[in-house]
Amino acid sequence: MTADDLLGRHRRVLPDWLALYYEDPLELTHGEGRHVWDAEGNKYLDFFGGILTTMTAHALPEVTKAVSEQAGRIIHSSTLYLNRPMVELAERIAQLSSIPDARVFFTTSGTEANDTALLLATAYRQSNTILAMRNSYHGRSFSAVGITGNRGWSPTSLSPLQTLYVHGGVRTRGPYADLSDAEFIAACVEDLKDLLGHTRAPAALIAEPIQGVGGFTSPPDGLYAAFREVLAERGILWIADEVQTGWGRTGEHFWGWQAHGRSGTPDIVTFAKGIGNGMSIGGVIARAEIMNCLDANSISTFGGTQITMAAGLANLTYLLEHDLQGNARRVGGLLIERLRAVAAHVPYVREVRGRGLMIGIELAEPGTDRAAPEAASSVLEAARAEGLLIGKGGGHDTSALRVAPPLSLSVAEAEEGAAILERALRSLQ
Repeated sequence: MTADDLLGRHRRVLPDWLALYYEDPLELTHGEGRHVWDAEGNKYLDFFGGILTTMTAHALPEVTKAVSEQAGRIIHSSTLYLNRPMVELAERIAQLSSIPDARVFFTTSGTEANDTALLLATAYRQSNTILAMRNSYHGRSFSAVGITGNRGWSPTSLSPLQTLYVHGGVRTRGPYADLSDAEFIAACVEDLKDLLGHTRAPAALIAEPIQGVGGFTSPPDGLYAAFREVLAERGILWIADEVQTGWGRTGEHFWGWQAHGRSGTPDIVTFAKGIGNGMSIGGVIARAEIMNCLDANSISTFGGTQITMAAGLANLTYLLEHDLQGNARRVGGLLIERLRAVAAHVPYVREVRGRGLMIGIELAEPGTDRAAPEAASSVLEAARAEGLLIGKGGGHDTSALRVAPPLSLSVAEAEEGAAILERALRSLQ
């Protein structure tokens, strides 16, 4: 069966709105390390990791062994029964979270994790008002779409929540872009205070430390710490959406919120993607009083199932024992500087941003701030033609390239990928 045959079958049975990359979509059949292969035998260096999900490496032996051994015992039982792997992973995550008296609830995705966080926050605070960041993305469920501040990923304005959007998630666009970092933070804090003066007290602020789908944008370090001081005075919770930033991807910190940790830990942290290395794991960490505030029964049929927990434990152990956070800091630092050097000679590049192995390259029409989505698509295609897979994103017509390889990326692989990206970017001229 050819790729065209598979594409035809895909289009006949799957939704039209299910996005596919590339003019000629490709089928990935297997992977190893930082590489994947398509159905035609072409090899690619993977700089997107299944949307930041293959965190350590493709076909990591430690993870595949743990999954295989667990599958030979029991795959699933639901949360109605004691589950040793779930307890063990929850213990490790609670300790790593730094949240006092932490409780952990496992879900099957980041969307479901954020859904749960919103349920907890609104129940605890008895308010259905949520503060969210402009240019944000929190998932594809009804409630998560309702708080997403990115038009390209929000198909309806209907929502069970009242959402108020706050300035600050994008440093180099908007009314405060020309201010210094300190002035930017001060202006955003004053905007938040003004907003809170015109509404009933919200349940929570939900924010990605680095906005993922938004194109890897972020505020200056310390913004959310300053926000937290304002929120805490009013009893408003802080939810850190760590679905893309968690587990050391940013290099400098294990959690993205730690760049904003001066005023203490978040009340709730959500996670997913990388912890399972491709297995469906999401979850919520919260203080016990918040996690235990629900006054009705609940379970999770698939959250915390044994086979995914076995994968998560093996993956987290490998990450910590091999200091992949440190590797993200070192190799990511080299990669971002290399890409900035390239960008200096490409008029289409508006900005190279990010930290660790979470790097965004925003494209714009030369000499302007107008988004260049066609240029972004062109670079995506040119990189693929040379054997490199990257992603796209951005709140301005999807004009940002997203670079997020597995955290075990080597210096040689970083150089190889940067060279391909350089040629792809220069092809725009």
